[in-house]
This record gives sequence, structure tokens and C-alpha cells, in this order.
Amino acid sequence: MSSSASTLSPGDQLASTVCTTRVVVVRAPAEGQPVITCGGSPMVPASAAAAAPKPAAAGATTLIGKRYVDANETLELLCTASGAGELSCDGVPMTTKVAKPLPASD
Repeated sequence: MSSSASTLSPGDQLASTVCTTRVVVVRAPAEGQPVITCGGSPMVPASAAAAAPKPAAAGATTLIGKRYVDANETLELLCTASGAGELSCDGVPMTTKVAKPLPASD
């Protein structure tokens, strides 16, 4: 998202402009407006996305069904369509969210 776009909110659907990656916002920061990119290009609302070419450089891929978080875990995205681009928030690569272990039941 860029500074001219509306604020992120849970349920927003975003699409990459350079690959087939699509995500849904699960959690968004209360303050500020992060810049979310995929493959180095800003993501756009999914409704405005057109068919996109593959990114030129082969890098990390985005995997369907995985949740991605920023460094502070204030932004969480769920990948709904995989692609060849890497998700970043404000220029920092996002990481796959690790599932919390369940307590042992004896």
C-alpha cells in the first residue's frame, strides 16, 4: 500500500503487480500505514489488479495458506494465492508466522 491509499484493515485483499501472489490482511497496525511490497513492487487492492508478469529475478516465494508477519508482528497477512515474489513491509522482508505449540494434555 502506498501513502495515497486508504488505511489497511482486516479483510482487505491485496495483489502483487509482478507475480501471482495475493494476500488477505488478518491483522493491521492501529497506527501508521505500512508499505507492503511483493517482489519489490507495491501491492495493490485485489480488485484493481491486472494479470501480471513473473518477477525478473528468482527469489523467495510466497506460499499459499501461510501467514506472514512483519518484524513487530503488528501486521499479519494470509497468502491466498502463491507467487514468486517475496513479501516485505516497509522494506523489511516478512517472515512466516510460527504456530504456537499446544500445551501437553496428560
